[in-house]
Amino acid sequence: PRTSSVGRLFDAVSSIVGLRQIAGFEGQAAMELEFALGAFKTVERYDSKLVTSQTGTIYVDWGDAVTEIIGDVASGVRTQLISARFHNMLVEAIIGVARNVGEEIVVLSGGCFQNKYLLERSIERLAEEGFRPYWHQRVPTNDGGIALGQASAAARYISIERSNEKTKERRTALCA
Repeated sequence: PRTSSVGRLFDAVSSIVGLRQIAGFEGQAAMELEFALGAFKTVERYDSKLVTSQTGTIYVDWGDAVTEIIGDVASGVRTQLISARFHNMLVEAIIGVARNVGEEIVVLSGGCFQNKYLLERSIERLAEEGFRPYWHQRVPTNDGGIALGQASAAARYISIERSNEKTKERRTALCA
């Protein structure tokens, strides 16, 4: 299934490896997949493919990686290694998209960047590849940041509307 949410991909992989079949709260399966890493480190990763649609939209095809993960589970590969390979695949997908887009600045935002490993590894790899990563430091990367962004957008909209009303009032005064 297609999704624009990396969180759903975390949910799927967590389910495939047997960590979480039913989540009691948003992000639970993703957290358990992150915690499965422990202090384990590797540069191994699953492969993903960047695909450009006819309209020019770039998306990541995770199909082969999910098939590989299923194969690893069937072969008895440790969940810790599967989790590490999965996280590293996500990091390399971020780099692949950044290269494809050709922007030096890469902003890391969204609930999945509450994942310490994913955030730190993304920052490290992006910097190694010559990108300038930016990430949340004062505002939460999850719903709290979304709420602040919505409040900021609303304030800007209100400010523009008030400015437009004042302009209309001035025009009316000049014409009277």
